[in-house]
Amino acid sequence: MKARMKILYICTHNRCRSILSEAITNSIAGDVIDAKSAGSQPVGEVHPLSLKYLMQTGHSIENLQSQSWDDFENFEPDLVVTVCDSAANETCPVYFGNSLQVHWGLTDPSKITGDESEIETAFLVCIDEIIKRVHKLKDIAEQNLNKTELKAALAAVGAN
Repeated sequence: MKARMKILYICTHNRCRSILSEAITNSIAGDVIDAKSAGSQPVGEVHPLSLKYLMQTGHSIENLQSQSWDDFENFEPDLVVTVCDSAANETCPVYFGNSLQVHWGLTDPSKITGDESEIETAFLVCIDEIIKRVHKLKDIAEQNLNKTELKAALAAVGAN
């Protein structure tokens, strides 16, 4: 039996983009990927619109919580994905040193100002982008690649 790929999504506050990525990955690729999310400075609560739009698009919100990356010292992810530019510029803890790291640079829908329709559109665009990238990750995870092959596959799909 193939081992499931372990992915840790990181965003500074772990309340929106990383949470969306965790939920969508587990929904679409939970059979081959174990996804978690964390923040370098977690705010301690998931953005309510993240939960709303995950449910609206058919993704489970069960067990989602804003957590510190310190909580994942023993998780040993194969891949660390930063989803916000500020997290990409932070130095990851030394215990993620053996993990491949890629950056997605997703636009933060929780920062959009405007009417309800504009905010909803921002969330749905972000969710759609995550879905596209997760399908690529799932295809890669199903190949059960070694670290060198995984790095090459990620580069080939533009995931970094």
